[in-house]
Formats: sequence, C-alpha cells, structure tokens
Amino acid sequence: MTEPALPTLYLASTSSYRRQLLNKLTTEFHTAKPQVDETPLANETAEQLVHRLALAKAQAVAAGLSSGLVIGSDQMAVFNQHIIGKPHTAENALAQLRRFSGNSVTFVTGLALVNAQSGNIQLCVEPFTVSFRTLTDAEITAYITREQPLDCAGSFKSEGLGISLFSKLSGDDPNSLIGLPLIRLNQMLLNEGVNVLLK
Repeated sequence: MTEPALPTLYLASTSSYRRQLLNKLTTEFHTAKPQVDETPLANETAEQLVHRLALAKAQAVAAGLSSGLVIGSDQMAVFNQHIIGKPHTAENALAQLRRFSGNSVTFVTGLALVNAQSGNIQLCVEPFTVSFRTLTDAEITAYITREQPLDCAGSFKSEGLGISLFSKLSGDDPNSLIGLPLIRLNQMLLNEGVNVLLK
C-alpha cells in the first residue's frame, strides 16, 4: 500500500531570506509573488498589519491553486511604538542605528499557512526583541560599509556581522528575526500532516 502524496508547499514570497530559511526545513517548495497591497490601514498596529498581510499573501497565492499548502509571512520592526522600515540608503541606516544604540527593537512577524484545498487557515504573530549595545559612530559606519544592510528593516543582518551590534536577543525562535518563524511553521505543517523529517 502506497503512502498518500504529501501536499505541495508554496512560499508566497520571492524574498531570498525567506527562501533560505525555508530551505532549512525542506527544499521541496515553489515560490510565488503575491499581488497584495501592503499599505497600512489607519490606526493599524504593527501586530495587526503583519497578521493581515501574512494571511493576505498566503490567500492571494492559494486562490490560484486547487491544492497545496501556502506559507505567507510579513515582518515589521517596531521602535518606540513606531514602525521602522528598510533604510534604502547608508545615511538612513546610520540614523536608524544611532537611534537604536543602547535601546531595544522588537520585530513582529506574521505567519500564515493556508490549505488551498480545504481552506483551513493557521495564523500567528511571533515577536522577537533585539537589544543593542551602545555603539559609536565609527562602529556603525564600519558595519554599514562592510555588510550593506540597506534592504533590511532595522539596518542590520542578524545572521551575519549584525550579531556584533547586540547585547541580548529575546524570543522563542531566532529565525523569526530574519523573517520566517520556523518552529511555529513546523508545528503548522505537522498539524496538516506534513512531517519534514519523514518526507
């Protein structure tokens, strides 16, 4: 008797960071770019925003499928109750890291798993807090020059040299800091009958 085929996995993202993270669990997945308006709603908190967008991204891709499991994710950095975006320029990165020096930044990551066939939805928001040590301008400038974190919310890459900026990391899953909470995702996959260890 043959085992039933496992559902195909889809990552509703073209982010290289999320692809690399999902590769830790499985290399057997497809990627798709979701067509979703990411504009925040009036008075929407960062938690509400990533919750809504993670689900919207997964549902946008699932809508075009008859079967499969679709992973959606969205992340925001929050400092002093304000959403922090990507710096895009070295000047903005310098300004961000100066503000973060000696302070903490919380990253909230929304994660959704949608079963395209059954319509079943699993959804969560995973927080992760980064505490920065007190940084000098020389250290900040050297870091930006070496790692060019201009496409990263918060102006750092925690998986690289950015780790040297911190005094403490607080959260359940360090992968969520990079953009995809793998521990929670693995549990969601198990809930759908997908065990990445037994695939």
